[in-house]
Amino acid sequence: MIIKEQPEQSIEKVVKINRVTKVVRGGRRFSFNALAVAGNGNGKVGIGFGKAKEVPEAIRKAIEQAKKNMVQVSITPRKTIPHEIMAEFKATKVWMKPATPGTGIIAGESVKAVLEAAGIHDVLTKVIGSKNYLNVVKATLLALQQLETPIESAKKRGITLHQLFGNND
Repeated sequence: MIIKEQPEQSIEKVVKINRVTKVVRGGRRFSFNALAVAGNGNGKVGIGFGKAKEVPEAIRKAIEQAKKNMVQVSITPRKTIPHEIMAEFKATKVWMKPATPGTGIIAGESVKAVLEAAGIHDVLTKVIGSKNYLNVVKATLLALQQLETPIESAKKRGITLHQLFGNND
């Protein structure tokens, strides 16, 4: 029996497309940049930034880079984050807190795109400081990379789960 490996299903989202103008002697030159997020919906997510003279080419480059830069993040079986966290990137701070099942993703456009691509369904978030979309996406990814489940935390410290939670009977 031959088992065919199915390609990983990918979630791709374009967060922002920006038109950039360069003024030259003959007039204006337009180019575009795109910020995209790609993930597998099961704990892997990446971001990419593409620049080109045409919009479709900028999007293609951004998605390609996002797929190349995917990282694994910790999520719980209930599809939320394991614990509350705050991450900072430049002047942007992103605060995230796990939510009960059915809450959904309470977040802005940039944060929501990253969390959906990672496969997280229930979380509360707040962006503090600069609302620059590129910095918000990078701060969100930084926060997700810092998350760890209790099992990972106990392994890292070389103790049991009972010791980690203070159940020393």
